[in-house]
Amino acid sequence: MGGRLTRVFRTFNVENRARREISKEKPTPAPRHPTSRLDELAGHPEIQEEIYRRDDRLLTFLKDVYVESRDPPVRVKDGGGEHLPCKQEEKRLTKLGHLGDLDVKKVPKGKISIVEALTLLNNHKLRPQIWTAEKIAVEYSLELKEVNSLLEFFIPFAVQEFPKETKKAI
Repeated sequence: MGGRLTRVFRTFNVENRARREISKEKPTPAPRHPTSRLDELAGHPEIQEEIYRRDDRLLTFLKDVYVESRDPPVRVKDGGGEHLPCKQEEKRLTKLGHLGDLDVKKVPKGKISIVEALTLLNNHKLRPQIWTAEKIAVEYSLELKEVNSLLEFFIPFAVQEFPKETKKAI
């Protein structure tokens, strides 16, 4: 519906608008600046002749010039000290979570996955005598300092249920 309406306005009075545009006076272009160089050459045929004349003396100079170009010798790169040291990270298998295929299978040593982090924080919260910082560091191949920081600053959520009597008081 909108296309038909716009087409009506677009084609309204087309012939009169076209005639009006055609009958307008065309703007005159700005005058060109006469270039002195072209005017001089056009008026003097001997200059034109000098330009196109062949100069044998210059040709002999050109023939005497000989340019020899050679590529630098290609150096074969040996496996020496040019390569950056490639650090092979040791990987360890993760303690698999509940998601199966979506879980991360291998983690570099010194790092843990999110599932493992939540698991170890929960284990430490529930049984801190068994899951000490030293045991967690050995179990997950972490540094003791990092494990202590992790246990100090990250605390898993605790779900608390209030009895029905206290709900009314709140």
